[in-house]
Amino acid sequence: MAMQTDLQGLEITKGELKHCSGVSIDAVFMPPTLLKFLSEITKTLLIVLLLCLNAFVFAQLFPENLLVLVGIHTVAILGLCVYDIKRIYFSYKYQNLARLFGDVKRYNSVIKAIDINDQIEAVGNPNVRLKNRSQVIQALKLAREDIIRALKTERILRENERFIQLNTELFSANLTTLTTLQVSDAASEHGRLLNEALQIVVDVQEEMRKLQNQRF
Repeated sequence: MAMQTDLQGLEITKGELKHCSGVSIDAVFMPPTLLKFLSEITKTLLIVLLLCLNAFVFAQLFPENLLVLVGIHTVAILGLCVYDIKRIYFSYKYQNLARLFGDVKRYNSVIKAIDINDQIEAVGNPNVRLKNRSQVIQALKLAREDIIRALKTERILRENERFIQLNTELFSANLTTLTTLQVSDAASEHGRLLNEALQIVVDVQEEMRKLQNQRF
């Protein structure tokens, strides 16, 4: 079932996200917390262990290719470790970006929830209809604009941070403070709008639960 017209184009795609931020969403851990980092490190260690076991098994089966097998698995393990270290370092250093990516994920989840609700309504369940749909869509549009603006602003500051640090005399304190606040204000504003939209989705889910209870 096709998505309703007013929802089409609202989702922030991975391509658009990378275009605005210059970074793939897969390059950042979300959320950028110690617990998340430890969780990912644990997963990596388990994969490394499996690769070592795999190398051992193949070495027993093909002893004549021992050096080749060891070389291949060593390169794979090193590549995996370097990739994870880079992701952890980047996520820790640019936590604002990681949080913005998290907001994008929440934002897209709201759109998906509304789309599913629309589909349920379309097949004959009028009780789940959003009473203030136009306000929700407007809130999502405003949130989208703020998210995109925040991503672009963060990218400018991140990609030029070295120059700014070496040429602080060229940038007045007021300008630096202003650009930083723009990211912070945008994040808080679209966070507020998303919370409003999320609350509406929660209300919709409650209506859906009631509907299911009526049927069973």
